[in-house]
Amino acid sequence: MERGWSGGTRERKWEHVLACVWEDVESDASPLFECVHLVHRALPELDMDEVDTRVRLFGKELSFPLIIAGMTGGHPKTGEINRRLGVVARKLGIGIGVGSQRAGVEDPEVRWTFEVVREEYPDGLVLANIGLPQLREGGADLAVEVVDMVDADALAVHVNVLQEAVQLEGEPDASGFVETLEEVREAVDVPVVLKETGTGVSAEDAELVKDVVDGIDVGGAGGTNWAVVESVRSRAHGEAPVGRAFSRWGVPTAASILEVRRVVGPDVPVIGTGGVRDGLDVAKVLALGGDCAGMALPVLRKVLSEGVSGCVRFLRTVAREARIAMLMTGCRTVEEMSRVPIVVHGRLKEWLECRGIDPERVCSGDRRQGC
Repeated sequence: MERGWSGGTRERKWEHVLACVWEDVESDASPLFECVHLVHRALPELDMDEVDTRVRLFGKELSFPLIIAGMTGGHPKTGEINRRLGVVARKLGIGIGVGSQRAGVEDPEVRWTFEVVREEYPDGLVLANIGLPQLREGGADLAVEVVDMVDADALAVHVNVLQEAVQLEGEPDASGFVETLEEVREAVDVPVVLKETGTGVSAEDAELVKDVVDGIDVGGAGGTNWAVVESVRSRAHGEAPVGRAFSRWGVPTAASILEVRRVVGPDVPVIGTGGVRDGLDVAKVLALGGDCAGMALPVLRKVLSEGVSGCVRFLRTVAREARIAMLMTGCRTVEEMSRVPIVVHGRLKEWLECRGIDPERVCSGDRRQGC
């Protein structure tokens, strides 16, 4: 892939891909998965063939609780990336989201870079994606348009206040978001998912939207940091890299899953994205009470470096690692994972204590019930 920066709104999506592929854009903070230990069962009384990783999410069955998180689209060069990702998702029977569809709305010539995902994955779980600032301006009609563009099974409405605040072309007005979500939910006939993009969702935010959305993707700190991505772009354009100061900002993914689940209870799907790098991380997302994990940067880099076959091979390894973790904790189903005993220590334990969450209840209770 050729490096090279160019200005203009249309080019921004391609510059994001370049930054993620060529630069160190991961958070300096940890998702805190290392502070979660699943208690090993030497006698699980379970055959690995009995371990069932299937889940049902937003009306579609997944073979494994993973979504390729929305990353790209909106520039002609990103269409082939999305096509490959759609093929990967279809071969594995997992979910996939597209990147922000704002560019597809503004420029009909690049709509195909999003539409190609559904073309490659006609029966699978596909999530549309648009930002809250754009929905606040474009309203219900915009929400319907982006859902129709990819024939989506759910609409991910992303919120990225930090990225907007540091971005050269950013729109750092974060007012009226909850009202906008309410209007969007009334307008579309698919589930609406609040999606953070790398700085996490707190209990306070979950409280604001628990009756407004049909799911929450926590997008916690510890994975790709979009303030850092924007600092890379700023430097490339000769501007001060303001975003670098926020490389540790946000609610760590493990903490965010627990905070959100404590508020929304068992009936609102929670997706754990942010710093998920292998199958054990996926297992920890499930153990913390998440319904499904999300993975972005490692998938993007793998599909670009090794193609569809290499990416499929990588994600099959992730799935096997998660199955092994389920075996070693005595779990036949994904739902059972939230009830396995865990040990929480270090910075995650300190976080929980500071936030008024009892670590002992977390370790011994059913996290899906919001203990």
